[in-house]
This record gives sequence, C-alpha cells and structure tokens, in this order.
Amino acid sequence: MTHMRPLADRMRPRTLDELVGQRHLLAAGKPLRQALEGGLLHSMIFWGPPGTGKTTLARLIARRADAEFIALSAVQAGVKDIREAVERAKVSRAAQARPTVLFLDEVHRFNKAQQDTFLPFIEDGTLTFIGATTENPSFEVVSALLSRARVYVLKPLGVEELKAVIGAALADGERGLGGQGLVIEPAALELIALAADGDARRALNMLEIAADLAEDRAAQRVIGLAQAQEVASGTRRRFDKGGEQFYDQISALHKAVRGTDPDAALYWLCRMLDGGCDPLYVARRAVRMAIEDVGLADPRAFRMALDAWDAYERLGSPEGELAIANAIVYLAVAPKSNAVYVAMGEARADVEEFGTLEVPLHIRNAPTRLMKELGYGKGYRFAHDEPEAYAAGERYLPDDLPDRRYYRPVPRGLEIRIAEALDRLRARAVRKSPGSAT
Repeated sequence: MTHMRPLADRMRPRTLDELVGQRHLLAAGKPLRQALEGGLLHSMIFWGPPGTGKTTLARLIARRADAEFIALSAVQAGVKDIREAVERAKVSRAAQARPTVLFLDEVHRFNKAQQDTFLPFIEDGTLTFIGATTENPSFEVVSALLSRARVYVLKPLGVEELKAVIGAALADGERGLGGQGLVIEPAALELIALAADGDARRALNMLEIAADLAEDRAAQRVIGLAQAQEVASGTRRRFDKGGEQFYDQISALHKAVRGTDPDAALYWLCRMLDGGCDPLYVARRAVRMAIEDVGLADPRAFRMALDAWDAYERLGSPEGELAIANAIVYLAVAPKSNAVYVAMGEARADVEEFGTLEVPLHIRNAPTRLMKELGYGKGYRFAHDEPEAYAAGERYLPDDLPDRRYYRPVPRGLEIRIAEALDRLRARAVRKSPGSAT
C-alpha cells in the first residue's frame, strides 16, 4: 500500500505507552506524567533536539485534557495567526467550555514583540501555551513568558530506544511497514539507529528510504547493511552552528585543552568538524586558548596556533585540519598559565578605580627646552646603561598609585625561569632602596 504521508508522521505516538524515551519526565510519579494522567494543564516549554517528541507530547497533553489543539510554527506564523488562534480559543471556551492548548513550534524564532503577544491570554486563561525549541530558552525566550511556563528538557533517544522505534514501525501493519515482508538485518538496524543520532524522526525517515531499497530474498524483502550504509551516508551528528550545541561543544574543547586532556580535546575537535563547524573558527579559538590559557608558560603555543590558522587558509580541508589538530594537541599538553590574563584584569581594575593619574615627570619624554625646564625626564635612569639592563629601584607607576604586583608567574614552563629572573632583579631593587644595606 502506498502512503502519501511520511512514515515518521504516520508513526507519531497516539498514547503515552507508544512514546519511546523521556523516562526522566514520563516515568511513574514524575511531574509531567502526573499532569498528563490528571489532565492538568499548565503552560510549558519543551526544550530538546529534533525528533525527541516535543510536538507529540503537546498533542497528547491536549488530548488527555480534552482541549482544543492549535498548532503554529514560528517559521511561518505571525501576529495575525496568533490573533486568529486567540479568537478560536475564546469561541471554544464560550461555546463549549473547552480549554485551548496553543502549541508554537520553534518559539525561539519569534522576536520579543511576537512572544509578548501571548502574555495577556496566558494570564487570563484564554489559552494554555506550549512552546517547543531546540535552543536554550534562557537566551531565546523572553523572561515574561519564561516566568509563566515550566521548562521541560527533552533528551536525545538512545540507540536501544531508536531500535525500538524502528522495530515498532516494521511491525505496525496499519500505519507502518508491517505486512510487507520486510526484515532488517541486525547490523543494518544498528547502523541506522546510530546514524539517527538520537532523532526518532530521522531514524524513521532513513528506514523508509531503506525499505524502498530492500533486496528481494525468497519470500522476504531484506534491509541489509548495504542499504543501511546507503541511507546513512552523509548524515551528520547534531551540531547547530551558532546554537546551543555549538557553544556547548566549543566550551568542551576549550576546557579539555585547559585541563591538559589531549584525547578529549581531539574528540571535541572531531565532533565539531564532523558537525560542519568552520575549521577557521576553531583555529581562531585555538589562538585565544594559546593566549589565555598557555600564556607565557610556553610562548611557542601562540606561534603554533597562528601557524595552524595560516596552514588551513593555505591548504584547506582535509590537510589543513591536521594542522589545527596539531595545534590543539600542543596546546593541551603545554604547561598552563593565565597569569597575564589575571594581571591584565587587575591592572584594568586599577585604571578604572584610580582614574587619570599623572605620568611621573622622570619618565616623561622631554623633546623641547621648555619641557626640560619643567622637569620632564629629570632623573630618569636609562636601563640599558645599568647592570643586566635593569635600573634597580626605579619606579614606573604613577606616584599616587600604590605599589602593585599584577603579574605573578606560575611555577610551570617558561614562567619558572621568568619568576626566577624577576625575583633576582627585585632583590637588587630592595638592596638599592633607602636605608637598606649595600
């Protein structure tokens, strides 16, 4: 039998028992389960990756509460559609005393003004709002709407859960592929479940294509490994450029480098490249890691990160990606120091606190006679004329600023040597100070 509707749509769960996954929300005794079973409506936002059941849950909630269900997509809808939905909700409440569930898919695509449109109608009970988003609602949903809705986090389905979804579709003769003599080899089932990457919709879409490619073997049509490989080729792991997963993964890469874990750093690098991240973005971030987290403990890291960036621009993929991987591993194993990063923060704080302090006269340039007469440069000691090119006891900070030690080298890498040199020179400065022994 030929179906016009896609398999994923036909197999949409009709009851909680048919819904696979999300046990952290739907197991017995969990708040969302209790709300569903009790037909208790409250505004909510479902946050999770694609194919995890956000739309299905909204439909089940409305059905269980015997509510009018209005579905909108923020990609296509506008304020006019919202007003029409509100009018329908008012009619339903007045004529039938039925509540209305308004489901807005991809709520994060609505701007602030559009999201604010819902607020008075949520407040007065005209409708119960359920939003679905793949983006972090903390950043994408206005605070007024967030305060009126409970956020539920949906998780990607595991491989075994996706196998169950595929198995149900193969067995269902009414909505699925049952009754067609279709069987799937274990290796093919495993591959499709892995390639779906937590997304039930993707798994069913791949299964539907693989079914069309199935081989006739005796009285069966078999989905083998070859067919599974055909439909799984070119699929990518979840990665939303500029979205929540993008920032989660770059954060993981940066923290793995900072934590001196080259293996985890390589894993997250490959995850990002596999998901379609621009390698030049990673190269730029590597330069930041070299400056911020390796610092002067190993100054070569900065040069290596810049060279990797340059190499990728010259070579492109895939050769240039290996240059970036070299830099990432080097950064991960290099000694770490954020001493300059911390020092700069403290210096900025003093600049802000003390305002525009005068440059001491003795370290001002004196290119004119008048400036010399005013004392510019008077008493300045030229460091190169002194032992070790160091003018012991000379002070370069403003007169009204207390002595400061912003830069404190860490006991790692080159900064060990830097600290030793500074300590030796500063000891000379102490001996030169008034009243000290010489």
